Amino acid sequence: MSALHTYNMLAFILIFAAGGSANSGSGYDNFVHFWNTYLNYPGFEAWKFFNLALFIAIMVYLIKKPLSEAFKARRETIRAELIRAEQEKQAALVKLTAAEARLARLDGETAEVREHAEAEAEAEKNRILEQIEVETKRLREQANGEIERANKIARLRLRRFSAEESIRLAEEKIKKEINAEKDARLVKANIEAIGGLN
Repeated sequence: MSALHTYNMLAFILIFAAGGSANSGSGYDNFVHFWNTYLNYPGFEAWKFFNLALFIAIMVYLIKKPLSEAFKARRETIRAELIRAEQEKQAALVKLTAAEARLARLDGETAEVREHAEAEAEAEKNRILEQIEVETKRLREQANGEIERANKIARLRLRRFSAEESIRLAEEKIKKEINAEKDARLVKANIEAIGGLN
């Protein structure tokens, strides 16, 4: 629909509406004066605005359905994306909660393992100290026993050496003091002591 056609229609309607008052002259003249002064002002013609309004109304009517369908499809897509985002958020929250629970459990397990390791280390330390004490006592007793045995052996050797030296010195002394005459007398005394010669 062209602007000229719209203008002609509008003019026809206005002329027809004013037809009754055209005979009186004053109403028609007033309308023409109003039209030319206010509605047909150069650069501000009313038919342009009417044409624009009509064009916009027709465009809205023609585009409304495809646009509403497109907007509806877009709205559904956005709604589906929001639902999916919410589901992903909930899944992420579940995973986060599980991870936090696992982390808390790991912290507890770590503390428990640390306490267990410290208790085992303390027990091992005590066991090693006890073992060292027992081993030290055993080695001390063994060393004392070895010292005692070495002492006894040394005393026995000293006694033997002392006895052998005493015997040797006595033999030397006897050899020096005994001559043939004393030797014969001793032999004779020994023979008499055992009962004499038969």
